[in-house]
Amino acid sequence: MSELEKVGSSRDGRDSNDAGLPPDPDAHLSQEEKDNNERKLLWRLDLVLIPWLCLLYLLAFLDRTNIGNAKVAGLTDDLGLSLGEYNITLTIFFISYSVFEPLTNVLLKRLRPSIFIPIIMFFWGASMTGMGFCYNYSGLLAARWFLGLAEAGLFPGVNYYLSCWYKRSEFGVRAAIFFSAAALAGSFGGLLAAAIEKMDGIGGLSGWRWIFILEGLLTVVIAVVSFWMVHDFPDEARFLSDDDRARVIRRLRMDQQSSAEHEEWSNRYLIAGLKDWKMWLGMAIYMGCDMPLYAFSLFLPTIIQEGGWGTSTIRTQLLSVPPYAAAALLTVVVGFVADRTRQRGLCNIIVSAIGIVGFILLIASNDPAVKYAGTFLGALGIYPCISNTITWMANNTEGVYKRGVVLGFVIGWGNLNGIVSSNIFFDKPRYLEGHGVILAYMILFLFGGSILMTVLLRIENKKRREGKRDYLVVGKSEAEIDRLGDGRPDFLYIT
Repeated sequence: MSELEKVGSSRDGRDSNDAGLPPDPDAHLSQEEKDNNERKLLWRLDLVLIPWLCLLYLLAFLDRTNIGNAKVAGLTDDLGLSLGEYNITLTIFFISYSVFEPLTNVLLKRLRPSIFIPIIMFFWGASMTGMGFCYNYSGLLAARWFLGLAEAGLFPGVNYYLSCWYKRSEFGVRAAIFFSAAALAGSFGGLLAAAIEKMDGIGGLSGWRWIFILEGLLTVVIAVVSFWMVHDFPDEARFLSDDDRARVIRRLRMDQQSSAEHEEWSNRYLIAGLKDWKMWLGMAIYMGCDMPLYAFSLFLPTIIQEGGWGTSTIRTQLLSVPPYAAAALLTVVVGFVADRTRQRGLCNIIVSAIGIVGFILLIASNDPAVKYAGTFLGALGIYPCISNTITWMANNTEGVYKRGVVLGFVIGWGNLNGIVSSNIFFDKPRYLEGHGVILAYMILFLFGGSILMTVLLRIENKKRREGKRDYLVVGKSEAEIDRLGDGRPDFLYIT
């Protein structure tokens, strides 16, 4: 018997004896009854966790990108901002956002989601409201800095949080639904901005100021409610009965996850993440979709306006809605398909090719209709890859803190490239440099990186199936083997 078979045999024996697991509350039931209980549990988790988290991310993405809507509503004219100064206000958000992002998953685990998430949300809502009362360049810079600082914990935190509730085969579609809130924020943001802009002059304030004030106050209100609506990790969540808690923990453990268990922070988790080649390649892939995401989100109203279709401010806001709506739909579809097929790399490759075609159209054509079609393809090629890449990394990283570290670095590095996205659109009306940089990112990092990751993971899985990694468990106890996480010979990567 190979070492891999011994590990599997030992693990099977451990599972059958329930060693290290809570007692099975369904031990006396038939398999059909167990499956029915699991479906009910999964449905309950979805109803309790997903809708509220989607709302939070919708507000987060709305608050970070509504400056694009405010720009076409007169922000730069009222504050006397040059194009370079406007771009710096976009850039400074990504600096604070990216610098603090890798730390947030550790804080989330130590402070508990029900405390950490509402607190950061309150502060970013306050920062957003403050942007409505900025009367000069330096004030806007300060507000954007603190907005980035406060928002840094939400996206990596929620992805990490969801990965601690769901099996690897279930996580992708939930992450996709969660991230589709970003695309919905684009649609909702355009509609909301068009409506709020009609308040121009009320209270002596410009319409763009009301966009910031009202959307910021909404975030503050939702933050207060979130103290009761955001739940903790499975081992502490109060909405679970003892039996359901046992079911959640058991199903995660049998999916080769330790995510439901208590782990104490140790520097070895940081070191393990830094030594993992998948993290570094994942950072490259993620930057290949995240920089284009922010460039697209921040400048879409401007692209439409300069492209010849936005004949009025309100028409420009409304025309920005359909591309986001289409992207939201495809994001959920790709999440579902990737979960079922376990081919996340292939999904990234195909979807990114659609986006590449879109940006080629934006570069090559002067026709407003073709350029508007290019924005559709661009959105379709970017948004699904965000959630799919994050799910891919979470699926292939085992251990609570190591996964938190890896996701923090991957997402943090991707968001640091938002600095690039803020400084590439300056040569209107065609913005050839901006579209060209996005195209290069998508071809080299997203498309090319996904191909490389897929090939390398398949090679590693082949070695593990052939027993070429069994030497890693020779002479080790079951506890030591568990601590190997995704380095265990019986852990097969999602490709």
